[in-house]
Amino acid sequence: MTRFIHTADWQIGKPYRQIADEQKRFKLQQERLTAIGRIRDAARMQGAAFVVVAGDLFDSPTPPTTAVLEVLEAIGEMEIPVLVIPGNHDHGALGTVWHREDFQRHQRQMAPNLRLLLEREPVELDQALLLPCPLLRNQDSADPTLWLRSLDWNGLDTSKPRIVLAHGGVHGFGGREYGLDEEAQAGANNLIDLPSLPEQEIDYIALGDWHNLKQVSDRAWYPGTPEPDRFDQGEDNQRGQVLAVEVSRGSTPEIQTIPTGRIRWHNIRCRFNSDEDLDRFERQVDELTAGRVARDLLRVEVSGSLSLAGHRRYDQIVCDLENRLLRLRLKGECQQAPEATELEQLTGRMEDPLIARVAEQLQGRLQREEDPDSDQAALARTALCELFRFTTV
Repeated sequence: MTRFIHTADWQIGKPYRQIADEQKRFKLQQERLTAIGRIRDAARMQGAAFVVVAGDLFDSPTPPTTAVLEVLEAIGEMEIPVLVIPGNHDHGALGTVWHREDFQRHQRQMAPNLRLLLEREPVELDQALLLPCPLLRNQDSADPTLWLRSLDWNGLDTSKPRIVLAHGGVHGFGGREYGLDEEAQAGANNLIDLPSLPEQEIDYIALGDWHNLKQVSDRAWYPGTPEPDRFDQGEDNQRGQVLAVEVSRGSTPEIQTIPTGRIRWHNIRCRFNSDEDLDRFERQVDELTAGRVARDLLRVEVSGSLSLAGHRRYDQIVCDLENRLLRLRLKGECQQAPEATELEQLTGRMEDPLIARVAEQLQGRLQREEDPDSDQAALARTALCELFRFTTV
């Protein structure tokens, strides 16, 4: 039996452009580097013979030298072979990081255990036979595993497990265009035709590109990203792990997931029917984040409405969350609808007859609107809110 760690899609240097705060962006970027140390610990705990990275170690084909040095330092600390193929983000074309003098020079000094697999040819290790399928360009219409269909399998060692490394989507399960957060089209590039591979000749297929954990077959798995990088995507949403794989020639591999993620991404929905729902909203967020600071990202689908005073409290909660979380993303809108008592405070202001008269006119406009969601109704509510805020400061 051979035991190894299967990981992919580290995407070191990911820019996180959707996050405006520079310090928060840096924290997310740094956590992806820190995750390499947790992969190292998992490899030691499992007694792994080697680690395979199935593409996209870097987020860009031309990462800065500082990022390269940090990665090489972390990989060098693993002290076991780390075998890497380029993916679509860090493809292996000329001019990319893999061909740069600084990478090659520092790799020899800092991470001699890193082995870059740029050729589509068998690679024999003491414990296994690797069949790498590197991407040599960002988008390739040809199946990266195509070379395996003409391979002379009879000429290979029959005692060692055979492990395919590939990066891309598979037929029947396309990848995702993560930059746009969309499913890849059926005719997308870098598609792998798994059924065309000789199943009896292969013991494990280590895939990369899909950012969630996914078992494609008994022998083919996506490990997902070792550190989560986006909000939930529906069912089977498991991210932030690597796979410990135990495999032998001619047997079904045994797979174990090992958690490595630290940053947490949450999705919730909240509909406000009354101001009392604010307490429920705060409890829900506290249960998810457990009081952590700068370790969570939260997407909230918001709907419903609150009173003017309730909306003021809602704005304060949102402000506090934006400071405490790495990111707060609001989808939808929480409307403001003045309660009867709040309208009375405005229309009954004997000491301010002008404010009272304006409030009465706005209230009358709201009552005349047949569609409460119309632009005119929304404008009247906004004006009442501003008037209320002005008079209660």
